[in-house]
Amino acid sequence: MSKDKVYIFDTTLRDGAQTQGVDFSLDDKLKIAVSLDALGVDYIEGGWPGANPTDTEFFQKKIKLNNSILTAFGMTKRTGRSADNDPGLSSILNSNTPAVCLVGKSWDFHVDVALGISNEENLENISESAKLFVKEKKEFMFDAEHFFDGYKNNPEYALNCLKTAYDEGARWIVLCDTNGGTLPHEVGEIVSNISK
Repeated sequence: MSKDKVYIFDTTLRDGAQTQGVDFSLDDKLKIAVSLDALGVDYIEGGWPGANPTDTEFFQKKIKLNNSILTAFGMTKRTGRSADNDPGLSSILNSNTPAVCLVGKSWDFHVDVALGISNEENLENISESAKLFVKEKKEFMFDAEHFFDGYKNNPEYALNCLKTAYDEGARWIVLCDTNGGTLPHEVGEIVSNISK
């Protein structure tokens, strides 16, 4: 029998809230979190502190979970600011969660077009963001946005993004197929390659 464990990371309270017609109240979010905890979900991504009043208030509550680890979501620091002085990271750091999941670009095309920064600046943003949360004893997860598209376009840079987060203490590296266009056999091949 394998000793490997599959961890469940639920994003209902953030991704689910982006569905047209869905608008969770604070009470809804609390009830869903308690239900997911009762199911034994390992991680519950509660939302993005600072992104809207409901999420901000949710993360200020003392939520008692028995099975799950409440996780705050956000994005890596902005270029031109230190991690310590980034308002987005401050909101996440001040949330009542033991774990944090930050999304960062891992496709050089998006680094250039969406962020308008150099590849090196993006790596610095990943590094400095990871350092901040690891230093503050938060379980840090790096969510590599558009990873599979980035890997297909520039595998060396996409891997550098992962390695940067990992080297700074990321507990988890999340490989996202953000566009949903990577076929299962491609996912298998890419994950096998990068695992080596």
